[in-house]
Amino acid sequence: MKKSIKIVIGLVVAGGLVAGGIFFYNNLLVHLPEYEQQPKAVWLEQGWKSDEREWYHHADQGTQSFNVPLEWFLKLEQPRPAIGATGLLSDPVYLDRLGFIPGTAPDGLPVGIASGGVMMETASGQPWLNPQTQKPMTRVGFTCAACHTGRMTYKGTAILIDGGPALTDVGTFRTALGLSVFYTKFWPGRFDRFEENVLGKDASDEAKAAFKTQFDAAFDVFNLIRKSDARTKDGTVTEGYGRLDALNRIGNQVFSLDLGQPDNYAPTSAPVHYPRIWNAPWFDWVQYNGSIMQPMVRNAGEALGVGVWLNLTDTKQLYVSTVEIESLFKIEQMLAGQQPDESHGFSGLTSPKWPDDIFGPINADLAKKGEGLYAELCRGCHLAPVNTPEFWQSKRWTPPDEFGRRHLLAKLFTLEDIGTDPAQAQDMKDRKVTVPKGLGLQPDEPGPALEFGPALGDLVEKAVIQWYDSQTPPTPDDLRTEMNGFRKNGIQAPLAYKVRPLNGIWATPPYLHNGSVPTLYDLLSPANERPTTFHLGNREYDPKKVGYMPDEIDNDFEFDTSKRGNFNTGHEFNDGPETEGRVGRKLSPDERMALIEFLKTL
Repeated sequence: MKKSIKIVIGLVVAGGLVAGGIFFYNNLLVHLPEYEQQPKAVWLEQGWKSDEREWYHHADQGTQSFNVPLEWFLKLEQPRPAIGATGLLSDPVYLDRLGFIPGTAPDGLPVGIASGGVMMETASGQPWLNPQTQKPMTRVGFTCAACHTGRMTYKGTAILIDGGPALTDVGTFRTALGLSVFYTKFWPGRFDRFEENVLGKDASDEAKAAFKTQFDAAFDVFNLIRKSDARTKDGTVTEGYGRLDALNRIGNQVFSLDLGQPDNYAPTSAPVHYPRIWNAPWFDWVQYNGSIMQPMVRNAGEALGVGVWLNLTDTKQLYVSTVEIESLFKIEQMLAGQQPDESHGFSGLTSPKWPDDIFGPINADLAKKGEGLYAELCRGCHLAPVNTPEFWQSKRWTPPDEFGRRHLLAKLFTLEDIGTDPAQAQDMKDRKVTVPKGLGLQPDEPGPALEFGPALGDLVEKAVIQWYDSQTPPTPDDLRTEMNGFRKNGIQAPLAYKVRPLNGIWATPPYLHNGSVPTLYDLLSPANERPTTFHLGNREYDPKKVGYMPDEIDNDFEFDTSKRGNFNTGHEFNDGPETEGRVGRKLSPDERMALIEFLKTL
């Protein structure tokens, strides 16, 4: 063979190996940051007792988010090639690298992951049995603390905040779980090791055969999700640390995966920053676009969206599910506390106070100057501070309803007025879903696709009602009304975003609804001065500019604000003519620092 031909063949082979290596690196490995362990951890005081906090961290909402039972999850290995075992996927140190705060559950699960009742088989709706013992296996999945428990570090101390925005990367966790199952199926020796760890060394041949069938069925579910994500990747925006396209993911779960309708699967096009949830039970509408009214539909919808087993295909048990309505009700009661008023303020879960013993004291003189700026520029939208009589006397508080309850009206600003990224509001408004006859969500005759928001609200309500009706005796009407938060099932999809009081705002970086602005200082700056790219994943807090430190760490998430869904425009303080998204005059650097100092006091 001529030397030139050999060279060409060698280059082709080498190129193929390089290309294969790049594909393997990008698609079959999970790259995570390494974090130093903090010598000290402090939970800030927010009105909950320690036992309440612990219960909330692992409250079973009926979810089986991981598509495998707890007994499997605890035995799956980390998703990387190796000779021999790779370490467990459920290792708290590994999950910590994905943002999950180590917890105190007996099974070692971190904050935000709960185990509970019987795991149900996706297809049959029957209990998932251990083939060797024939005993039901345990479900495991996310609970609301996974997204609503904040963490930041500062000089060796971890500061932990209930109800604050988490810094978890749920999307990458799902990828890691799927790859773990993939390696278990295909990497030499791993399935045999997994089988023995789950069934025991003395499992029968019949049990092993049944286990293989179970595993292949589970693999098919993960593969279906992978194919659905691949099919919609062109419209997908990477979520990264601290964000999730919650509403689109909920819709994908119930209208595509649960319903068996692939065409209803939508890209995750509008990631949002996990919202803080203190005081939320007392707003008239929740979600960034003010789209949901009733607490039970809101919470049950979240649970269904993260993997409650829900029957939508067998007409004999339509809307039967594993949703834990009583847990959802208890969570809402813990969050809400008693009816807030001027004499008591907010109770339940309260916003955290600035920990000056950790971050240093607030500059009182600078904060006084900032108070005037707040009155000038912020108060008209975000109201007076919640510890003032003016807040409680605001006309935005509704008169008492028939149950004696008052709520705070969420002021909505159109996309044109606020100028922030339109994706979350626009995509919910535009999304349509198709459903078969018999679900009660459309007339018996085939009709046009349904609006996503109302269809989702209707579906979730039917699942809740099914639970009420299935109790022995059925849940009485007055208790249903109470568990529903004394409110009707209101759903809307305005092209707008709501504002809320700013108590605890210092504990909720990054900023804007999509997390596209890293610090309060950047938020108070003109939009053209905000970072166009920055990194998320670093947990170290900046108490001066108020946000996470911008220092890049290995394998963090680079946030690119040039992409739709990630725009950092709007809510702008600038001079010049009135423009879309301008909310106030330009602030000098000193004024920005003064206003930040006051915001720390809220």
